[in-house]
Amino acid sequence: MDDELLIKFLLKETSEKENAEVQDWISADGENEKYFKQLEQIWNESAGLAIQSSVDEELAWQKFKTRVVPKEENILPAQLKVKRNNSNLKWLSIAATLFIVAGAWLVYSLIGSGYTEVSSEALVVNKALPDGSQLVLNKNTTLSYADDFKQNRKVLLLRGEVFFDVAHDRSHPFTISMDQVNVRVVGTSFNIKRNANSIEVIVESGVVKVKKNQSEISLVKGERITIGTDAKAQLVKQVNEDELYNYYRTQLFVARNTPLYRLVNVLNEAYGVQIVPADDIKGLRIYTTLPFNNLDKNLNNICDALDLEIQRNQNQILLSKKRK
Repeated sequence: MDDELLIKFLLKETSEKENAEVQDWISADGENEKYFKQLEQIWNESAGLAIQSSVDEELAWQKFKTRVVPKEENILPAQLKVKRNNSNLKWLSIAATLFIVAGAWLVYSLIGSGYTEVSSEALVVNKALPDGSQLVLNKNTTLSYADDFKQNRKVLLLRGEVFFDVAHDRSHPFTISMDQVNVRVVGTSFNIKRNANSIEVIVESGVVKVKKNQSEISLVKGERITIGTDAKAQLVKQVNEDELYNYYRTQLFVARNTPLYRLVNVLNEAYGVQIVPADDIKGLRIYTTLPFNNLDKNLNNICDALDLEIQRNQNQILLSKKRK
């Protein structure tokens, strides 16, 4: 559900069709109802204050974002995400008034507090959660988890990649929220990667339920799903064909009949380089296991296996068939 429509609903500017859409969404899931009530509470607390204030709305909005958004990226968790455009200017006025007049404590206590943030930055980080679940965060990853985690096993994945080994607790399902996408499990292990264009989920054990808006799909061991940013995109699972996603945890690149282009993409991500295979070799398949520690040696092993050669062009590493 788009936050903009919820704000429009609170402003009583929705059509009959939009009213029905919002009501159906609220009724469909307890988490939806809880989220809406939080938004409604902020509205009720701030509505009276908006009349009395003459604050600079744009300045207040920027201060609000600075307080609750990581500096590296302008990414808000699902509970905070409000699109900034003219159609919700009334909402921004109220949010700005609330921030300046009532203070950031109100907004933060309602929708931003009660969570502990974990960031990995330049290093891979191992993290144990209060319920016994084990996490491995790839570099440049940020997430938050509820402070009362044993009772409320909720994680907000803001950016990056995490391997989850979830402790079994049937009475308290484990959920990961990423804007319109939610992942729900009881006790299982899986990998989630979130970037600007997509969310990828790969399951190692157990059952993982992935939900986007009103669509839901279940994944089991050896299955994966990649969800694009298109709101109309369907949830379609696939067989996971390799173990490359695991490199940051195992320190190994494991390819099993893997297309060269996929191995190259992972190497580029892992080493921060730009390896470019020629078009006529991208589809070549390779069986190999490469250690993490030496890029040049790994490239030589790939070239030996596929009869390729290496050329360097400034910052690019070019791979092509050997010239006869």
